[in-house]
Amino acid sequence: MTAHAVPRPRPRHRFRSLALPLTLLVGFVACAAGFIGYVLRPSWPTGAVVLDAPSIPVTVGGVLFNVPPAAIRRSVQRHPGEHERIDLAFVWPSLAPPPADAKASAAPLRTDAAEMLPPPPAADRVFVTIAGLGDVLPAVERLRTIYPRYFESEATAGPDGLGILPFRAATPYEGEDLIYLVENPEQFFARCTRVVGAGPGTCLAERSLDSAAITLRFSRDWLENWRSIAAGFERLITQLHPSKQDAH
Repeated sequence: MTAHAVPRPRPRHRFRSLALPLTLLVGFVACAAGFIGYVLRPSWPTGAVVLDAPSIPVTVGGVLFNVPPAAIRRSVQRHPGEHERIDLAFVWPSLAPPPADAKASAAPLRTDAAEMLPPPPAADRVFVTIAGLGDVLPAVERLRTIYPRYFESEATAGPDGLGILPFRAATPYEGEDLIYLVENPEQFFARCTRVVGAGPGTCLAERSLDSAAITLRFSRDWLENWRSIAAGFERLITQLHPSKQDAH
């Protein structure tokens, strides 16, 4: 009889011995890449910041600001990083943060047209809110296209070249006046509540900086010296955002 050789399967020990080191090498490379990515990833410091710390970087609406912690009115906002909005207070006219033992306790400002808060509790404070614009039109666009729809009558003369236009009742701006520089409204304008009883009115002056809106809140009585208000606003924006090009 003729013997036929039956083929036998080759041993696989060699492949098994190579698979384990290869798997370990791939896992090591993946772990190393993850660690390097974590170390190099941009991040903000965490934790609360003391009041006397130097200015901290915050972003609002994608815009970078340098904010002194002592000026931040709400402790929950007193950290670097991204914010939906940030509420600040400064001493007028120095624009320095208030002393730590004299922090204003006013509630956060709502800047929507339907509601304005009572006057600031301290006569030497200006309150500033920075928030993302979102779907809200910039202040200058509202001046051009929205506010004129709601005026009640012709303008009357205000102090030092200002005009005063009252808004009609039953509108989003009921109880307010638009106060503006007659020669160039875009140079200076503010929405102000009217004086009721013994309390002074409150004014909101707004500027847009890229995709962020900056709102300054001050007493209506200060409009007698509105040029200082306008200059102080520009100085404050430069202080908070030194690399600004234009504020509208």
